[in-house]
Amino acid sequence: MSDKPKTPPRRRESRVPVTRAGRLFRMGLTAGTMAVGGLTEGLRRATGGASDKAASVLLSGANATRLAKRLAHMRGAAMKLGQLLSMESSHVLPPEFAEALSVLRASADVMPRTQVKRLLGREYGKGWEARFEDLDFEPAASASIGQVHRARTRKGEDIALKIQYPGVAKSIDSDVDNLAMFLNMARLLPRELDVSDIIEEAKKQLRQEADYETEAANLERYRKLLADDDRFVVPRVHRDFSTRRILAMDWVEGESLDQLVHEVVPQETRNGIAEAIQDLTFKELYVFRFMQTDPNFANYLYRHEDGRIALLDLGAAVEFPQPFVDRYRRITRAILDEDRAGVERHAIEIGYLRASDSARHKELVVDLIMMVCEPLIEGGAYDFGASTLPKRAAAAGLDIVFRSREYRNPPAETAVLHRKLGGSFLLCQRLRARIAMRDYLLEKI
Repeated sequence: MSDKPKTPPRRRESRVPVTRAGRLFRMGLTAGTMAVGGLTEGLRRATGGASDKAASVLLSGANATRLAKRLAHMRGAAMKLGQLLSMESSHVLPPEFAEALSVLRASADVMPRTQVKRLLGREYGKGWEARFEDLDFEPAASASIGQVHRARTRKGEDIALKIQYPGVAKSIDSDVDNLAMFLNMARLLPRELDVSDIIEEAKKQLRQEADYETEAANLERYRKLLADDDRFVVPRVHRDFSTRRILAMDWVEGESLDQLVHEVVPQETRNGIAEAIQDLTFKELYVFRFMQTDPNFANYLYRHEDGRIALLDLGAAVEFPQPFVDRYRRITRAILDEDRAGVERHAIEIGYLRASDSARHKELVVDLIMMVCEPLIEGGAYDFGASTLPKRAAAAGLDIVFRSREYRNPPAETAVLHRKLGGSFLLCQRLRARIAMRDYLLEKI
């Protein structure tokens, strides 16, 4: 077995989900990830209207570097927060903080070789080494919950072993609670927001992600759902090498989607990837009723040799009840028809509004919903790369949070859908894609 580090594959992004803790930043908007844009505005308000420079002292310079280093030594919810901020918020965070956190997307503190061997022995039993022809102890990727190693079985199969950090599952509740306390003490969240339901949802989802047996079942289910779709590749689970704390699957080579924005990748190719991602997102909601809810860029790889997209991570997945899907089908149709009265009616049905809310509050919420759905309303191709939607939606959402006494958090069960929809938008934006969605959705809804 290999003691010397090997040259890692092109995929250097983390294959492990970076999910639920970031949701603590998303409570003020129906647009999921776009709520992160309110961070700097929240700081300005917390400092009594001070300048941007004064308000961002906490998140700049040496403070940012120290915080990033501290997060690099943490796992679970806090580590996820650092990764999420560096991935999605560089356009609103002070540049020093975004730069300091960017390293967290690619790696965390890695387990030494001795610890990896001890964990493999605990999961596989005595003599586990005989099961492998080769195993690279230098991780190909590492993140908040575990790290990935490339291995070759005695049968000559190249597999990826996702090995969970010891103790991470037991620390989920305390990690999320401590993170919430930090956000409140650091005044990174508006005091008006009640985050208790989101905290509980974060714990629930992190527990799911820490159960690799559930993720294996999710991967197998997803692989069957997409068996006839030649745009995608879902790695096969190797059950004989998988346990509750180790997930073994086919090794997949490819390039992370956020690395595809360079001149050698034609616009047509990037548009095709974006169309596939958007089509899959709405198919997950309206057809499968089963959704992978972590749209982290590193969970998708593009295979240049055949143009297929590999879907790597099903640790965060949810099955939607039929009534939930029906409600979103109705509001989507109203949005496509630009039927504001229908949007209001269905927003009440979902829980974004109450029938007793004032006409002014209803108007503000409907305005926000229509704004964040502008890619669906656009008659022709929507230019994701040129869009300023995240910043505009963040400003509008925070305006509602701070100015409306009637504001309440969106229903907790909608959070994972908001994250997926917002993350899919960001994927298309990173690809600088130009695609038409209105006509496509009119046929599907």
